[in-house]
Amino acid sequence: MNKYSSFLLGGFALVTVFSCEQKAGESAQERPNIIFIMSDDHAYQAISAYDNTLIETPNIDRIAEMGMLFTQASVTNSICAPSRATILTGKHSHMNGKVDNLFPFDTTNVTFPQLFQDAGYQTAMFGKLHFGNNPKGFDQFKILPGQGSYYNPEFITKNEGEIKMEGYVTDIITDMTIDWLDQERNKEEPFMLMYLHKAPHRAWLMAERHMEEYTNRTFAEPATLFDDYSGRTSPAGEAEMNILKHMSWSGDNKLTAETMDELGLPEIGPDKGRLINMMKRFTPEQRASFDKAYGPINEAFTKDYPNMSEEEIMSWKYNRYMQDYLGTIASVDENVGRLLDYLEANDMMDNTIIVYTSDQGFYLGEHGWYDKRFVYDESFKTPLLVAWPGKVKPGTTSDALVQNLDFAQTFLDAAGIEAPADMQGESMVPLLTGNDAAWDRNAVYYHYYEYPAEHMVNRHYAIITQDYKLIHYYYVEDQWELIDRKNDPLELNNVYDDPAYAEIRADLHKRLDELRVKYKDNTELSMGIVEKYMDRGGEDRTFGAHRVPKGEILERRRKVEEEKK
Repeated sequence: MNKYSSFLLGGFALVTVFSCEQKAGESAQERPNIIFIMSDDHAYQAISAYDNTLIETPNIDRIAEMGMLFTQASVTNSICAPSRATILTGKHSHMNGKVDNLFPFDTTNVTFPQLFQDAGYQTAMFGKLHFGNNPKGFDQFKILPGQGSYYNPEFITKNEGEIKMEGYVTDIITDMTIDWLDQERNKEEPFMLMYLHKAPHRAWLMAERHMEEYTNRTFAEPATLFDDYSGRTSPAGEAEMNILKHMSWSGDNKLTAETMDELGLPEIGPDKGRLINMMKRFTPEQRASFDKAYGPINEAFTKDYPNMSEEEIMSWKYNRYMQDYLGTIASVDENVGRLLDYLEANDMMDNTIIVYTSDQGFYLGEHGWYDKRFVYDESFKTPLLVAWPGKVKPGTTSDALVQNLDFAQTFLDAAGIEAPADMQGESMVPLLTGNDAAWDRNAVYYHYYEYPAEHMVNRHYAIITQDYKLIHYYYVEDQWELIDRKNDPLELNNVYDDPAYAEIRADLHKRLDELRVKYKDNTELSMGIVEKYMDRGGEDRTFGAHRVPKGEILERRRKVEEEKK
């Protein structure tokens, strides 16, 4: 077992420490560290600094108390690997080439850790990168292969090859991080540390210590859990991420094969056997903890299911989802606290920038959904909390339109390192240091590409301002949506054709065109990426939980193009 396993706090964090370019007469110790803490799929609704309806996260909240909480932070492409590529490169997906989870990352890209390493910083990464086995720019790394495993995970390491550790992944990643801080780094030099958690990525497995508590909790349902998608364009209703229809019985809701067989339940989507594979990783002791917590759930469901309505099944699946999802976050929060405690105990707080974020947001039942991908708030927005003692006023809040596109340039600016000219973000240092007048961004750009694919969310790009979203679904369907963010915060109504919004619509179209020029995106480039994606896998490839044939999708697309002409 790892040495902290009896009390370790599980979680997914990315710690980044900022460092300034050394000036004449300035000691290396005076240059600030950067700790970037990032979890995977951590919804802002599941951080109590934003909303304490679902869970209390006192340790993550400590970062907001020490610094600044951003209420309108967002991503450029709400899916895991592309978000991480944007963070590392400071470029939109169409510029760095990582448009989805399957295309390989172009390693000719210059990443900000390389620039930190070149500037004399110690650099380290622990946890989930999601793509690539040899991240550039790091003196030390221990990363999960692909998605990694919650229990007894393997790691790809810089110096030891592949290793396997016994225990819970969030705890182990924290062990590695603190061990590096305590034992490996040169304490006379600044560092840039990335502390990256797997949790709370699907399929959710919480630590043994949280199973009894969280499997017995009941959670409030969101107002739009039973959304019928009637107020928007067709992509919302066509997506395959509805909790009732698409969330799997085994991997997601933890029903055993025996329970499913007894009730005659078919597995949903390509998830058959996932729970069995997850349980194969358990030690006997871990399996006993799992059976103790989840055995009663299976027994009760076997008894209740025959008399349950569709609405009751939806509510049951939602609550099961929240139990497991939030249970993994409990470990994230504990481990963030463990890291913060280490920094305080070793007098490292005053010279360290601490960032907590996620690679994107996540739906926690809003619109009946799980997962991400859409530009609607729950997946488009991401948590962002930044502490920088002496620079950021404690307990402050910003509603500025910042994005993950801005992280690289912010870190480089704070460290006094020149950013490459082709980076597309903006430094958030003025916002962090109270110079709001120096921040003039009034709109951000979003582009999602991974369609047709799992969850079948149509490709779209959008402009987002404080008040509105103008969204273009441009592949199979060719449709526009206009969302009034202030008057329709639940994002239920498309007002694109409402005459009252004619002037606003025209202005947003103009500004969207300008953003696409600014970020060097265009229809020809977008469609080229689409066709490249569709060409993979041959003519017989099918997509989504319901396995739509490639030929059917291409035929639908051809008809749309004919209608445009």
